[in-house]
Amino acid sequence: MGDVRDLSSAPSARRSGWRLVDDELTLHAERHAPRLARHWVMRAVAAEGVVGSTNQVIELLTGELVSNAVVHGPADGEVQVGLRIDRRTVRVSVRDTGQGRPRVRHPEPTAPSGRGLALVEALSSAWGTATHPDGGKTVWFDVELDD
Repeated sequence: MGDVRDLSSAPSARRSGWRLVDDELTLHAERHAPRLARHWVMRAVAAEGVVGSTNQVIELLTGELVSNAVVHGPADGEVQVGLRIDRRTVRVSVRDTGQGRPRVRHPEPTAPSGRGLALVEALSSAWGTATHPDGGKTVWFDVELDD
């Protein structure tokens, strides 16, 4: 079996110039939504010069949050993916219209699912949830950028 690596402290590179990115993508809650969201986020992150293990963590966690929104939200719903990149942080937020509050689980090693928020908790700089009065919730994570 392979070794477990803590990617949250692995080196990354970022170009010296930067600009504020604040964008949003709305997707139908369908099976291919996580892939579309990952590609959209990764294009924007790469365009800002975020590379190495940092962009791999962002890609993984984006896929996990969007997958959760698709699986736990209504089948005919929408998923809104927000992306904010500034000088120090990448924030990805995922909003759906599903009910219930997400919780971190630690399933048995042989369980086929249930590790998404545990990965978010372990690899992000910060994360959280917010419920909305009109229904639904947003789950977000931050990944700090190296200088």
